[in-house]
Amino acid sequence: MIAIDLIGIGTGNPDHLTGAAVRAMNAADLILLPRKGDAKADLIDLRRGICAAVLTGATRVVEFDLPVRDGREDYLGAVRDWHDAIAGAWAAAITAHLPGGGRCALLVWGDPSLYDSSLRIVDRLRDSDMDIELRVVPGITAIQALTAAHTIPLNNLADPVLITTGRRLREGGWPDGVDTVVAMLDSGCAFERLDPAGLHIWWGAYLGMAQEALVEGSLAVAGPRIAALRADLRARHSWIMDIYLIRKDIHVG
Repeated sequence: MIAIDLIGIGTGNPDHLTGAAVRAMNAADLILLPRKGDAKADLIDLRRGICAAVLTGATRVVEFDLPVRDGREDYLGAVRDWHDAIAGAWAAAITAHLPGGGRCALLVWGDPSLYDSSLRIVDRLRDSDMDIELRVVPGITAIQALTAAHTIPLNNLADPVLITTGRRLREGGWPDGVDTVVAMLDSGCAFERLDPAGLHIWWGAYLGMAQEALVEGSLAVAGPRIAALRADLRARHSWIMDIYLIRKDIHVG
């Protein structure tokens, strides 16, 4: 039996770990850390730092190379194939380092339930007949970190919120029926495709980290500032994690 813990670790700051996350990490026999290439070396360094900060026992930490996603036009097909490859990498590492079974933990940015595919990858392991017991330890999401950094509520009073991706916002424009949109996984400033009239944006990058950057204002004014700053930060750090909230008007209450 392999017990797998998917542990939400927030946005990279060890202070974002819950008590449950710390206990789960220390209870694991093995923690797997993915290497994503030299351009994203800071990401594994953050995970290494989290392990160094909280591990107190004999938990082994093992690194493995994360497969690279195919950049072909068929986005969903490429992602499915990528997940298959990641499941294979997980299975190989678990088999090599826990041949007799045990508890394996994976550290997931934000929360495993929100725009993360770790749960889908575990399903692939189950489909391959691995005997798995799964536990999810929730974490602070990038959405929570963003609204906290800007000291704003997520929603207007009694109003819904749509959480989507930059790709969907770019392709579909402003969605009907909502005044507040949160965009994640936006690699290309999809907000530039929106009519900025009456829209306000709250943007954040590297939330909770030493290099945190925040911009807030009307989309017409703040949008170009964000695009320029984002490009500069990505060039400086070779990677960027950012998120933004856009709201129609600003209601009181």
